[in-house]
Amino acid sequence: MAVTLVLGGVRSGKSAFAESLLPAAARYVATAAAAVGVDHDFRARIDVHRARRPAGWSTVETADITTLLTTGPYPATLVDDLGGWLTATLDGAGAWDAPAAVLEPAVAALVAAIAAYPGDLVLVSPEVGFSLVPTTQAGRVFQDSLGGLNTAVAAVADRVELVVAGLPLPLKGSAASRADGAALTPAGAVLLTRDIDPDGPDATVAGVAAVPVPEPIAPPAPITPPEPVALPEPEAGTEPLRFAPVDAPDPEVAAQARARQLELTKPAGSLGRLEELGIWASACQGVCPPKLFERMRIVVFAGDHGVTAGGVSAYPPEVTAQMVANFSADGAAVNVLARQAGATVRVEDIAVLSDTSPEISRHKVRRSSGNLAVEDALSDAETIAAIAVGRAIADDEIDSGADLLVAGDMGIGNTTPAAVLIGTITDNEPAVVIGRGTGIDDNGWMRKVAAVRDGMWRARPSARDPKSLLRKAGGADLAAMAGFLAQAALRRTPVVLDGVVVTAAALVAAELAPGAQAWWVAGHRSAEPAHTLALAHLGLEPLLEFGMRLGEGSGAATALPLVQSSVAILGQMATFGEAGVSEG
Repeated sequence: MAVTLVLGGVRSGKSAFAESLLPAAARYVATAAAAVGVDHDFRARIDVHRARRPAGWSTVETADITTLLTTGPYPATLVDDLGGWLTATLDGAGAWDAPAAVLEPAVAALVAAIAAYPGDLVLVSPEVGFSLVPTTQAGRVFQDSLGGLNTAVAAVADRVELVVAGLPLPLKGSAASRADGAALTPAGAVLLTRDIDPDGPDATVAGVAAVPVPEPIAPPAPITPPEPVALPEPEAGTEPLRFAPVDAPDPEVAAQARARQLELTKPAGSLGRLEELGIWASACQGVCPPKLFERMRIVVFAGDHGVTAGGVSAYPPEVTAQMVANFSADGAAVNVLARQAGATVRVEDIAVLSDTSPEISRHKVRRSSGNLAVEDALSDAETIAAIAVGRAIADDEIDSGADLLVAGDMGIGNTTPAAVLIGTITDNEPAVVIGRGTGIDDNGWMRKVAAVRDGMWRARPSARDPKSLLRKAGGADLAAMAGFLAQAALRRTPVVLDGVVVTAAALVAAELAPGAQAWWVAGHRSAEPAHTLALAHLGLEPLLEFGMRLGEGSGAATALPLVQSSVAILGQMATFGEAGVSEG
């Protein structure tokens, strides 16, 4: 007795493959036939499926597969497919706008029935990552719900197969075989010959030799965090989640700066965005003309992420700690760029998996955040502690004289939680927000899509609850960055934002402290697609667009000379009157 889950995209051959797994006498359960209506094309597809079934098979057309599987008899059974069951369940309850109350008990009951089925059971389901889903509310509900359903069924299945172009790829359990016991494909090869029965199940392209397939690359081993660390204590009398109203940069000074731009020896607007940047800097400083920034500080927030266990990054997690050491030794790209810009770098271990030096780890919240695809990234207490840590770091820097701040990031796999946060807050789909991160290949990209999809499924109910969102799908480093950015705005200190990870934290910071984005300028536009979505949501236009995707604060550091130049122009350039130049 075995349970097999067969996944595949539209027209992938998943149903035909599933049929080949059962004996000549079996029961076929069709979940979608009753809902076809006047869709003649879909009706034709069902007719093809019916004609293909062996004469000894019986057919049941119902969406109530839980009852069918629990009441007996218990013959070898094929259910085709779970997507039809999901649609019928939501349609029957009218639950497309609020699916959780209906689906949670229904999925639990179905999965229990599948696990307890005493006979052989094969279930077909669409793999949503390989199918086109309408970009509508119903489409998102279907995609998220089916992803969760597939995950739950796969957990109790003895075997899981993914069918692509008619070829099965074993994901769990033993290699696939037909009902007669014959292997579907030679080990390590894809059949590409037609020297067998042209109508048989192994028929392929004529005259082409079998092509060997290399062994798949195994994803990294799961991260097993060491013993927990003691949470940093917030300062007495502070409330980490409470932010006073954030006032905008001084509008009167902005008006003075705008008027001064018209008096400088140049045609109005001829320096483009440098003029607007100088006006913003002047308003942030509260004085016109502004002065050059004297203590620009870049704080790199470092942390590992349990989601790397799913193979979403091109680098192993130990690289995070190695790069933290590189920052401390002044050897990373951001160190070099900071020196060129006249800034200095501070690195903080917020959630690095391994131990780092005491001066770097004094604000450590935990060792690696949890795997957001299957569990919360943080506990509630850790989330609050991380936000408090970020606020404390901002206060420390500002109290020590910092007059312009940059948040940088370092963490293998951190673009995955960034994509989840951005996709959730901006209401976009997983495939739209995912880039190549540290340079993942196509297989890594697909694993990342699946992780982001599952993370967003868990995160979407918390889209407007910043603490809950960070707890479910952020991480300690992102939570600390959010606290840092919000506190900087509260303390009237300008910030140059870096790339996709920092801007994901900025989206949450803007929810924690509404109005904070007035104190931020976007240093650059990352090559990661989610960054453009996040910047648009914040209403920020980047200063640079160099295709950078390193993180660390490197893009913001590259933009710092532009910020200083805009201040120098507004503060040091002669006016028409001073220079004796006639105005146009």
